[in-house]
Amino acid sequence: MSLTTGSAPFSARSRGVFNSRIEGPAHLLYFEPYERRMRAVVGGETVIDTTGGMLLYESNIPPVLYVPEEDVRHDLLTPSDHTTHCPFKGDASYWNGGTAENAIWSYPEPIESATFLRGYVAPYWHLMGAWFEEDEELHTRFRDPYHRIDVRRSSARVTVRAAGEVVAETDTPLLLFETGHRVRAYLRLEEVREGALVPSDKTTVCPYKGTASYWSVAGVPDAAWSYRDPIPEAGAIEGSSASRATASRWTSTAATRPRRARS
Repeated sequence: MSLTTGSAPFSARSRGVFNSRIEGPAHLLYFEPYERRMRAVVGGETVIDTTGGMLLYESNIPPVLYVPEEDVRHDLLTPSDHTTHCPFKGDASYWNGGTAENAIWSYPEPIESATFLRGYVAPYWHLMGAWFEEDEELHTRFRDPYHRIDVRRSSARVTVRAAGEVVAETDTPLLLFETGHRVRAYLRLEEVREGALVPSDKTTVCPYKGTASYWSVAGVPDAAWSYRDPIPEAGAIEGSSASRATASRWTSTAATRPRRARS
């Protein structure tokens, strides 16, 4: 996802080209403002309240929110003996917050190439009791400004096979383009062979699409999913399902469309 993961420009697996060389380490750090009010609550107390947050983008790692030390309630934290070392940032110190151990860290003396981290702390997102962006509670991680999705109607031929049998087919799929991911084809449920989908108890939450429900297909667990109540930005895929390629038993293929002539 984003600038630093998957096939993005600053990841180790970038698939694009630059018109010049980037002089610097293979492992890059990029620090930029995140100009939204962010609040973190632990044990009913607001531990973080900031409008001065920064996002740290680091090669092959999703962005991490850092906040100024003065925007943290240090009276609600206790120092921890835990330390870690990062060759790209330096030695990290930690604090406990309520019952959450080592919930927040900082680099008091970052290495020379990461001095911009001095004076900032970073919380483990999942160890906070609740998060608010402006006045809305977030039930997933914050959305990276460089990550987006687009859903487009298509005339590509999509055939889905499980255990050698065709279980779904369409000429009118919805194609979902998402930063750092392969294109996914979504089909209407009525385009799937009756009885091919066996409901699963699994659910996952995506900050860019919503909560996904899963089905097993031909003995392949959780091979298909659907967003029955997607967030507004992904509303077009409501009532559709997508498949995950799993070996040769569950595959989805789209016919090659004619290339347009270049002007």
